[in-house]
Amino acid sequence: MPDEVRVKRVYDEPEASDGSRVLVDRVWPRGISKEKAAVDRWAKDVAPSTELRRWYGHDPDKFTEFAQRYRAELRGSAALEQLRQVSGRLTLVTATRAVDISQAAVLATLLSP
Repeated sequence: MPDEVRVKRVYDEPEASDGSRVLVDRVWPRGISKEKAAVDRWAKDVAPSTELRRWYGHDPDKFTEFAQRYRAELRGSAALEQLRQVSGRLTLVTATRAVDISQAAVLATLLSP
C-alpha cells in the first residue's frame, strides 16, 4: 500500500517529491508528450468505463453517484490491486481540470493508508 497518495493534473510540472506518477485516464491527454507528462505508468485499465465517463461528464451534481458506480466497476480489478502494490508516495495524474471530482480523487480515497 502506498505511504501517501496525491492527485495532480498531468499538465502540472512534475516534482521530485511526486514519487511514482501514474496516469489514470483511459485516453492519453491532449497536447502533452510522454516526456513532458513524466509518468512512470499509464494505468488506463483502472479508469472508468467509457459509458460511465460519458454519463458523468464531470457534472458536480453527479459526483456522488459517479463515485459509487466507479467503485462498483473497480471491484476485483487487477489494475487497482497493482496500484495497491506501489510503495512510497503515489501521485495519480489526470487531465481533468476538476481533480477534486475526478476518478483520480475516488482512487485516492481507495488507495490512501
